[in-house]
Amino acid sequence: MIFSASTWLRAAVLMLVSISCLAQMPGLVIQIGHSSDVTSVAFSPDGKLLGSGSGDKTIKLWDVASQSELRALSGHSGMVYSVVFSPDRKMLASGSADKTIKLWDVATGRELRELKGHSGFVYSVAFSPDGKTLASGSYDKTIKLWDVASGSELRTLSGHSNWVNSVAFSPDGKTLASGSQDEMIKLWDVASGRQSQEFKGHSWPVSSVAFSPDGRMLASGSLDQTIKIWDVSSSREMRALKGHSEGVISVAFSPDGSTLASGSLDHTIKLWAVASGRELRALTGHSHWVYSVAFSPDGKKLVSGSSDHTIKLWDVANGTELRART
Repeated sequence: MIFSASTWLRAAVLMLVSISCLAQMPGLVIQIGHSSDVTSVAFSPDGKLLGSGSGDKTIKLWDVASQSELRALSGHSGMVYSVVFSPDRKMLASGSADKTIKLWDVATGRELRELKGHSGFVYSVAFSPDGKTLASGSYDKTIKLWDVASGSELRTLSGHSNWVNSVAFSPDGKTLASGSQDEMIKLWDVASGRQSQEFKGHSWPVSSVAFSPDGRMLASGSLDQTIKIWDVSSSREMRALKGHSEGVISVAFSPDGSTLASGSLDHTIKLWAVASGRELRALTGHSHWVYSVAFSPDGKKLVSGSSDHTIKLWDVANGTELRART
């Protein structure tokens, strides 16, 4: 179909009118900085910044207090799947469909270095708690560990039979968890690179893994529509959380470990009591898949990124959306 200039103009006006109407709805948070799916969101360690990665190939940094865009980081030639801040907040890492990881200076937005070595999309990146090591999970079925200071590859962890969707360090930095399209969760000894444990239980791909703040539990989200909570020491499944009507794409523990958040293809976010497995509330507002969820460092806010191109901030205590400042 060929669009005339007048058609484009009418479409643009209709879009502006729609955005204007939506922005006046009470409590609705609309971020229009990205032009494609928001695939990953992360709070900075001090809670003052948000990072977001998108299908539009950019990373954006946002000021949480004003909910305004600070800067856009451009350099990837493919979709950005994962973003994470370093523990000292000075750097942000991004993994992309262009098969690379980039490290960025948060203060200036400058690209510091590019890490190359994967032969497939990089779906997940995670900093070790001391900030010295970066882990990456890829479509090439491997996990790589990188030296942050030099950008050099330390080792490759092989064992999954399909692509790796998610990686997460334990709080002490000694163990790395990985969730894969092969429906398996593996734990790895970071110092040696050897697999130490394996968790079986999901009947569809594992899309997300997260350690509890005390490191005793591991949560996993799967396309089988469930979240599982595992005892790390025994590899035993403690409980399965059921309530989503479509696959679970992202899971995150609250800083105190009492609450778990999950984002799903059913367009909702759910909050769960970790101790009982009870659903506390469902957060509705996104009009499409929820790719990523993350708690603020104080546990009072939750951020979500969606394929509806928006980022939303939520009040954890009552489940309401927080109004954007204009």
